[in-house]
Amino acid sequence: MKLQEPTPVVVGGNNYFIRPFSAFTAANISGEVVKVIVPLLGSILPLMNTKDDASSVLDEDIKEIAPEIAKGFESLSGDACEVLLRRLLVKHGNIAVEVEGQAVPLTEDLVNELFCGEVQDMYILAFHVIKVNYSGFFKKLGGQSGKVAELLQKTAK
Repeated sequence: MKLQEPTPVVVGGNNYFIRPFSAFTAANISGEVVKVIVPLLGSILPLMNTKDDASSVLDEDIKEIAPEIAKGFESLSGDACEVLLRRLLVKHGNIAVEVEGQAVPLTEDLVNELFCGEVQDMYILAFHVIKVNYSGFFKKLGGQSGKVAELLQKTAK
């Protein structure tokens, strides 16, 4: 079942396992996610290799777009950013992190420990959560030309 299949990712040298949100939770959070993604897309579309029609905006090299991910989250107010990060990372219990060889649920205390002084890594993990849950929205967007890409770039400015 899709809900039980974790996607492994490595962020900041730590192994994380991200399970998708339930359909209703993903729908509930989607409005807030769009507020982060639109500025991000406007920034990274010009950098993308658009030769492959099957590519997704969310498949770009994370190291290349990490500063843009941070900008996307920073486009929110401080309170809205904090609320969204809590919802993406800890509220729904959909992420585990490997600690001493064991996968344990990511909690607020662990977030504080793992990301203290490394806030950009927290944004990168949140981006992976978005990728796991919303990649269908962005499939083939990188290969789009004309009005869609132009509109996103204008909207993000």
